[in-house]
Amino acid sequence: MRSVYNDEELMRRLGDIRHVALDMDGTIYMGGQLFDCTKPFLARLKRLGITYSFLTNNPSKSIADYLAKLAAMGIEASKEEMYTTALATIDYIRTTYPEARRLFLLGTPSMQSEFRKAGYEVAEDSAADRPDVVVVAFDMTLEYRRLCRAAWWVQQGVPYVATNPDRVCPTDEEVVLVDCGSICKCIEHATGRQPDITLGKPDPTMLTGVRQRYGLQPHQIAMVGDRIYTDIEMAHNAGAFGVLVLSGETTDEVAAAAVKQPHLTVANIGELGELLENSRE
Repeated sequence: MRSVYNDEELMRRLGDIRHVALDMDGTIYMGGQLFDCTKPFLARLKRLGITYSFLTNNPSKSIADYLAKLAAMGIEASKEEMYTTALATIDYIRTTYPEARRLFLLGTPSMQSEFRKAGYEVAEDSAADRPDVVVVAFDMTLEYRRLCRAAWWVQQGVPYVATNPDRVCPTDEEVVLVDCGSICKCIEHATGRQPDITLGKPDPTMLTGVRQRYGLQPHQIAMVGDRIYTDIEMAHNAGAFGVLVLSGETTDEVAAAAVKQPHLTVANIGELGELLENSRE
């Protein structure tokens, strides 16, 4: 355990926490494997009267799919407790491009279903079907032709939104899962253009929604995740309490060298649960 605060100040800060916003991949599970400490941690939060929600930069699954995945692991959650970057992107397009209807999506069928449910149409892979907005996401079904078509529309100046900045997705498999940030780098190298906006963590939008939903102040929310450049950066951007867990992507050496330090670094959420309980004794 490491903190930017002394022990007394740390306990005071933890004692203020009323809600825990949890990253998923690398924080409560790795790939398809739930961490042993996850269920006891969630049970402890309920016992302490601390609410929680699940936030993920991974838009590859719909809300229904995520809830089903959690249920299969033995975690019951409601749709109100889930917020993905696909939903953040839908909210952004509704606000920024209210007339937009047709989107060229680089995303999984599950993600595309979330956009269709929100009333959008998916543009075809055709130079004759000009979209209103290009959306690039973590696409595990990525096809080369569609990548090239997305780059074409980006080059033509169509509004361009990225769902999240992650370079890779955590996994327990022996493979590198190339994520949205890396796909966007490919498009940038080909066209010279970056996304007009990159949503998801570290953008504070999701934590702002949590704060408003539960009627909290920023310092009463702990953002817990395994990445400095998304989870902890978002905590800083939103004025929340940033907790880094070393159960996913980030090593202790990388964390110690970070410019913006986590307020607290722990091995896993189980250790955080113990500290939260101690802060209330």
